[in-house]
Amino acid sequence: FTVLAEEFGLVGSLGVLGLTWYVIAQCYRFARQSPYSFNRLVCGGIAMTFFSYILVNVGMITGIFPVVGVPYPLLSYGGTSMLTMMIGFGLVAGIARDNQRQRGRW
Repeated sequence: FTVLAEEFGLVGSLGVLGLTWYVIAQCYRFARQSPYSFNRLVCGGIAMTFFSYILVNVGMITGIFPVVGVPYPLLSYGGTSMLTMMIGFGLVAGIARDNQRQRGRW
């Protein structure tokens, strides 16, 4: 995120933060639409994980939090972090598809 902020400035930084906010909002939207409480908890948990990664990373960059080495999701190469986020987004996509199927039946 720091390299992106240095290269693209305020507009690029706000653009990336806006896109990540959109991803979090979509996860919460899928959680609200789900008729099953387990699906709501999974979507909400993945959105909170994504949000906490972003909060800690941006907090480290701005100096609010101590440096702990949390990668920025979907931008930094994090290995295990990237793998877990991709698995989580796969679960959210499956829940979104299930929500569409449930609406189609009614």
